[in-house]
Amino acid sequence: MFKGHPKGLYVAFFANMGERFGFYTMMACLVFFLQARFNLGANTAGSIYSWYYFFIYALALIGGFIADKTQNFKGTILSGIITMLAGYVLMSIPGLSLSFVITALFVIAFGNGLFKGNLQAIVGQLYDDPKYNKLRDTAFNIFYMGINIGAFFAPSAANGIRNWYLKSQGFAYNSDLAWLSNQYLEGTLTDTSRLTSMGEAMTGSAITDVARFSQDYIDAFSTGYNFAFAVAGVSMIISMIIFLLFKKRLPDRKKSSKDAQEAIRMPWAQEKPRIIALLLVFIVVIFFWMSFHQNGLTLSFFARDYTASTVGPITKILFSLKSLLPLIGAIFGIFYLLRKGSGKIERIIGALLTLVGGGITYYFYTTYSTGQTNAIEPEIFQQFNPIFIVFLTPLIIGFFAWQRNRNAEPSTPKKIGIGMLLAALGFVVIMLGSFGLPSPEELGGAPSPERVSPYWLINTYLVLTIAELYLSPMGLSFVSKVSPPRFQGLMQGGWLFATAIGNKLLFVGSRMWERIDLWQLWLIFVVCCLLSAAFIFSILKRLERLTKDT
Repeated sequence: MFKGHPKGLYVAFFANMGERFGFYTMMACLVFFLQARFNLGANTAGSIYSWYYFFIYALALIGGFIADKTQNFKGTILSGIITMLAGYVLMSIPGLSLSFVITALFVIAFGNGLFKGNLQAIVGQLYDDPKYNKLRDTAFNIFYMGINIGAFFAPSAANGIRNWYLKSQGFAYNSDLAWLSNQYLEGTLTDTSRLTSMGEAMTGSAITDVARFSQDYIDAFSTGYNFAFAVAGVSMIISMIIFLLFKKRLPDRKKSSKDAQEAIRMPWAQEKPRIIALLLVFIVVIFFWMSFHQNGLTLSFFARDYTASTVGPITKILFSLKSLLPLIGAIFGIFYLLRKGSGKIERIIGALLTLVGGGITYYFYTTYSTGQTNAIEPEIFQQFNPIFIVFLTPLIIGFFAWQRNRNAEPSTPKKIGIGMLLAALGFVVIMLGSFGLPSPEELGGAPSPERVSPYWLINTYLVLTIAELYLSPMGLSFVSKVSPPRFQGLMQGGWLFATAIGNKLLFVGSRMWERIDLWQLWLIFVVCCLLSAAFIFSILKRLERLTKDT
């Protein structure tokens, strides 16, 4: 997959894993942490969440401006890694006030602004060389897959450390119990029988002081998330080490001569149509990210409040890292066994992976309870998007190569339009799964007694991931291809700023969560994606003309 690509792609591939690990840790935990620690409603927690993700991307404009002005892309990236690390250290401190937490979130967001867009710009610079230019789309697919490997482990790591801390305090994870405890402490819970029965079943002893138990549980529950944020900080340290050790393999604009920089400057008459085209694409991605990043907000609410919390042994395999990893190994083993180009050694490795991975998976399957009694946790749903990215990226790359060999590969802008259509389809899936369920307004914010299969969400994430692979890495490739050379950092920042606006609009989901039926909520995102697809196809020829000129 890396064949023919510059070695700098490896560096970017691995250096960005830490940032993605932290990103998906926050996506899996942040809303749940805010609601548990500060007893916030869906609308308030969603507002903080959307502001956080807005600044994560919006501040990339500042990062891009700094890098373009100084031409010190690598120095700006390193500053971003250090700043993000500081933010995660602050988030790991238990018992912080809400204002302090918001400050820590802003520190992370500012560091991300210095880091993310400029690393993407450097990846684009690797492919400015005519030798590699034709591989640009594939490179961003590979880069995108790499950064999501870190994301794959984040939800399970966060859950594992949180559950470990709860166990050390004599408790276990139960999101319903956290909600009941907060309601009791707020004075809105009139009947404490369910709270006490759940607490006594968990601890094995009678609860005589309900207030004390409730406060202790909330403290332990939220502190477990603080430890999860600390793990994200460790991932940033790993990213920093990789970047420092291998940054020489990345291009260095700062070392280029002033004459060379002037040589790549375009006349304004050529720069203007490129910038206008990029701005038009940015409009489209606003609505994609407004819809897609509901995975950390309303789709997470759906996972917690409407999705079955216990499953059968086969499904449990997918929700436990200890059984999922050997299953993945077995799948790769089968791939090596069946692939036509596999040599003798590869087939031996494939056979071993199949036997060992399959055997371990079967062992864990036998340890899970029969029937629908195996507990799953809503944060783990966040692992499916990065898992699907890792598995599907080689298939998508292969599909694009197959089309390219037949002169039928869609242009980069057309791929973006196809991605928007697929995103609409993803929300159609969850909409179908929501028909007949009571609305959050009917339930008064309480978890629903009616639950649906987790496969509604899993399949929604599958379709949305395919949409993401058509749109997001292709968008990064388009920006790097079309951006005027002197505005590369700023235009990557512009792409991320458009993403930021989409993230700020996430509040549409949380605000409507308690006001309309679920299927109507998902229909809003179906319509947004379809309208965006129609817009991108209406300007397709204009965009394709620009990509052919580069």
